[in-house]
Amino acid sequence: MTSNDNLGERIKVVNIGTQLKNYYLDYAMSVNIGRSIPIAFDGQKPVHRRILFAMQELNNFPGKPYKKSARVVGDVLGKYHPHGDTSIYDALVRMAQQFTFRYPLVDGQGNFGSVDGDGAAAMRYTEVRLTKIATHLLDELEQDTVSWQKNFDNTLDEPLTLPAKLPYLLLNGSSGIGVGMATNIPPHNLGELVDCLTLLLEKPESTMDDLIKIIPGPDFPTGGRIVSPAGVRSFYETGRGSIILQGTGHVEDRDKGRKTSYIITEIPYMVNKSNLVKAIADLVRDKKVSGITDLRDESDRDGMRVVVELKAGTDWKFIEKKLFKHTQLQTTFGGIMLSIVNGMPTTLGLIPMLTGFLGFRKETVTKRTKFQLRKAQDRKHILEGIHIAITNIDETIKIIRGASGNTEAAELLRKRFDLSDKQAKAILDMKLGRLTKLEVGKVEKEIAELVKTIKRLLDILENPDTMKKLIKKEFTDLRKEFADERRTRVGDIEEGDITAEDLITDNPMIIATTKDGYIKRVKPEEWRSQGRGGKGVTGIQTREEDQAQDIFSVTNKQDMLAFTNLGKVYKFKVYDVSEVGRAAKGTPITTLLPLVPSEFVTAILPVKEWDERFLFMVTAMGIVKKLPLKSFQKVRRTGIIAITLDGDDWLRKTRAVEPQTEIIIVSKRGQGIRFNEADVRPMGRTARGVIGIRLSLDDIVVGMEVYEEGASLLCVSENGYGKRTGFDEFRLIKRGGKGVRAMKINAKSGPVQTCRVVQPEDHLFIITKNGQTIKIQIKTIRECGRYATGVRLIRLNDDDLVNAITREKPENNGDHLRDE
Repeated sequence: MTSNDNLGERIKVVNIGTQLKNYYLDYAMSVNIGRSIPIAFDGQKPVHRRILFAMQELNNFPGKPYKKSARVVGDVLGKYHPHGDTSIYDALVRMAQQFTFRYPLVDGQGNFGSVDGDGAAAMRYTEVRLTKIATHLLDELEQDTVSWQKNFDNTLDEPLTLPAKLPYLLLNGSSGIGVGMATNIPPHNLGELVDCLTLLLEKPESTMDDLIKIIPGPDFPTGGRIVSPAGVRSFYETGRGSIILQGTGHVEDRDKGRKTSYIITEIPYMVNKSNLVKAIADLVRDKKVSGITDLRDESDRDGMRVVVELKAGTDWKFIEKKLFKHTQLQTTFGGIMLSIVNGMPTTLGLIPMLTGFLGFRKETVTKRTKFQLRKAQDRKHILEGIHIAITNIDETIKIIRGASGNTEAAELLRKRFDLSDKQAKAILDMKLGRLTKLEVGKVEKEIAELVKTIKRLLDILENPDTMKKLIKKEFTDLRKEFADERRTRVGDIEEGDITAEDLITDNPMIIATTKDGYIKRVKPEEWRSQGRGGKGVTGIQTREEDQAQDIFSVTNKQDMLAFTNLGKVYKFKVYDVSEVGRAAKGTPITTLLPLVPSEFVTAILPVKEWDERFLFMVTAMGIVKKLPLKSFQKVRRTGIIAITLDGDDWLRKTRAVEPQTEIIIVSKRGQGIRFNEADVRPMGRTARGVIGIRLSLDDIVVGMEVYEEGASLLCVSENGYGKRTGFDEFRLIKRGGKGVRAMKINAKSGPVQTCRVVQPEDHLFIITKNGQTIKIQIKTIRECGRYATGVRLIRLNDDDLVNAITREKPENNGDHLRDE
């Protein structure tokens, strides 16, 4: 075989695309686990862990002299973390900042930056040492409690994690952006965390309600006030949630009450005070806020004090609301409790996080106890040999003196007194001064103490209750030593305070959805009005094989009810949906609603007011149901049952109706039935419903509408044809019939796709499966009889079909809706 043949055997044909994907995934996981995301149970990223370990190796403990930061950075860089001195020093600085870490792990001497955004002095000027609370991350490290790995050049060992005695991830929080994922965990109060851990130790079945009484929310080092308990609870339950945080202040009267000053004493976490003061000054300069006469920062080493002087008679509450709305005096902390658990990035809620830490702590204590037990047993074993030697001192000396060397002496001692190698060696290593009768008592006393110690350690390992009591005692001792008062107040928005919704303008919006579950919010002016028969513009950028599904004309603050194929209903606000451009795809609706894998949204209903109306539902098979609209005013986050469905049936349409309102249901084959809502009695949420329209086997319901004075029924077919028909064309009958012809369909028009009640002055949005959208005026669509097919409303491509329509009423029309 030639050399060329050998070379050919070593060549492997691979797909470059697959290789690049695999390499990128490996790189992404390396970044996330090796740099960006902290390990759950010691709460440290690699750089922080290496800084702490290096400081321990330098004997840089509390009570010892400070060491130059450059010395620490150099050790970390040269031994464990070859990623640049700037990144290491930045991490070291943050660990020493009182306004960044709730419980700083580094005691810094020198300039370590300020809440105004000032940077720290160069590392050659600052000095550091560990804080006392940091030592409890490290003091069990040498007791076989953690796994170790080689450093980057295989010359030194470093710990994979630290044997933390407290959940430092929650104590100080963490933030990091990796590849395709991020973490953002707020700091918490030590005393509250210990109390929660103690409760879970004693009562593992404790619920979130039990824990929330102890730990109402995060505790930021800069204080402030949390005004979103619901966001906190969502964060604790799911590991994700938005926490609204406000700065706090008070009023001081001056000039005998004629003039007042609003004093800001606390600002939200991670807000730059200098930028906040500048933002307030800009508001006054731009005349967005009136009533402020002077602004100055009087903060000093005793605390924060930003003085906002007000004109006589100015309502300070009004000024405060304006500052909340227009500046970072109110911020939103987007919590993501992502951390590395068993080598994988995992998002955990509060209970799984604390339960996991307790498991980690029990494992650490078990390893520590086994290590201490081995040490005690080894020491006892040695002392027992020494005790034999001392009690037989003359014979021991005679054996040693008669031996030719240490090896023979050890062998003779083993045979004579039945000793082990370790015992014989210990005897030979004894100093002559210990060979006295006085030493016998000391050895016997130490052996007795070791017997007690071994018994205690075995009890810890064998008795779960003893283990639990030990862990609880250690928690309690740490609480006594380090716990302090909560700095951040937690509560609902106080009367007169601004709410999260106050910050949102109630502007008209368009909500659009796709069949694959994407949803977006778009300003109506993104579309211009066109004449009927046009091609329209791109309204939803759909993925391949995805289809546009529905479109709604709403306002920002409206409630939205989302009904699913499983007969459940969820509630969200219009402003909860991300606002994007007209052609954007949007975001998955699963980011708003906790849907199960087999569940998808089939109908969405905008609700302006929770009044005495009824909610009327119709399924694809023609089953109708009525229940009070207020039944859904309070919908829990996980949703509630709206209707019980039979077999393959699914919810098709929902409408809010007034008492004695007339309903019309239209089918795919062009049949329509008109009846009074009073024909259907109100039912409970879990009821099945009654027959609304009898359908042929190849027919399903496509729409349901509610009668309006002066309105007509607009039917639109799949191929873009439509027509208006007066309500009087449909005779009023009882529910349960087959109905009458609503629209004539043929091969050119295709089956009926949807229908809508419209007024002549309305605008109509039509959206196709491929995402094309057209907006036209209703008055351009002529009225026809029931048997007509109508006119072309939108010109479609060969592979496209109409999917949904919505009307925009005159009160939502502004100048942007003029014909163009």
